[in-house]
Amino acid sequence: MIHIYQGVDIVGIPKLRKMLQKNSSFLDDAFTDKEREYCLAHKNHVQHLAGRLAAKEACMKALGTGLTPGSGGKALQDIEILNHPSGRPELLLKGWVARLCRKNQIIQKTVSISHSGDYAVATVIMLGNMV
Repeated sequence: MIHIYQGVDIVGIPKLRKMLQKNSSFLDDAFTDKEREYCLAHKNHVQHLAGRLAAKEACMKALGTGLTPGSGGKALQDIEILNHPSGRPELLLKGWVARLCRKNQIIQKTVSISHSGDYAVATVIMLGNMV
């Protein structure tokens, strides 16, 4: 039997911009090298960062944990959002998050990101075998 895991999150782009101005280390703490390289190459880089942050939070919600102290410390680094050559975003998971997916027998995962105006939104859907 298949179990569906879903998470959605929305990030305010101006709020993230202010956070990055106040705490420059958040950029390195929350995003991988490849994510930073991709996002910072865009004129509106904060909206791309906000989309990836929303996707990371949506992923953790889909897994039933959210970004809590018990979520493995560097969970944001364990979730990487890269782009397929077609342009669609893909979830790459490692570390604590990958172990959680194995525990939940995740067999498929998708992510969708959109941004408009002051907000970026993402949804993550995972399919897993019932455990």
